[in-house]
Order: sequence, then C-alpha cells, then structure tokens
Amino acid sequence: MAKRRSELETGWTFLTNHAHVLLCIAREPDLRMRDLSEQVGITERAVQRIVAELEEGGYLKRTRDGRRNHYQVRGELPLRHPVEAHRRVSALIAMVYGGDAFAPPSRTAEKATSTRRRSRSAA
Repeated sequence: MAKRRSELETGWTFLTNHAHVLLCIAREPDLRMRDLSEQVGITERAVQRIVAELEEGGYLKRTRDGRRNHYQVRGELPLRHPVEAHRRVSALIAMVYGGDAFAPPSRTAEKATSTRRRSRSAA
C-alpha cells in the first residue's frame, strides 16, 4: 500500500498496522514477511510480531507449505475494539477491497494451488 501525500504530511492513518497486515494477507495469503513489510511500510520484525499476535488472537490461521507459509483470515470473527466490535473482520475487508474481495478459499481452489505448487517443484 503506497503512502499517500496526506499520510506522509500528518504521520497517521485511520487503520492500524495490524489492520494493514491483515488486509494484505486477506488479499494475498501467500505473501512473504518481506513483501508484507514493504507493502505496509514497517520493518519485517514488526510484521512478524503483528502476524504472531493475529495468530494468537485467532484472526489468522497459518499452514506450512514446504518452506512457505499460507495464511487464512478468519473473517467471521468480530473486530476487537468496543466501538467496532459489532462488525466482523470480513466487513472490514469488504469495505477496503469490495464486496467479493474476501471469500474463504474453496476446496477446489486449494487443490488447484496445491497441484500448481507440486508441478513447479517437480520441474
């Protein structure tokens, strides 16, 4: 997410780094920590801490695929702050990326991705 001029001038945004990391992962579940840090504009170490906190809170589920991680966002969970706790994570993702931007992966999509990975590694 590129920083806009107003953010650079004021130094604050409406969403936290936790939200930014979660949103990036929702859009691209196989992102590396390095790529996340570049997109969010924070250090790789900060991304690791945020991802660990999101996992501990149950908002992310991590699965290993060889040397890579795949993350699944738990969109059915409520947002954490009392002001927005009446809304779900999926509502935040839909607000930022659009109504159909967040959908839990289907079994067919998972199998296709797994097949592609296996065929790449065999080549």
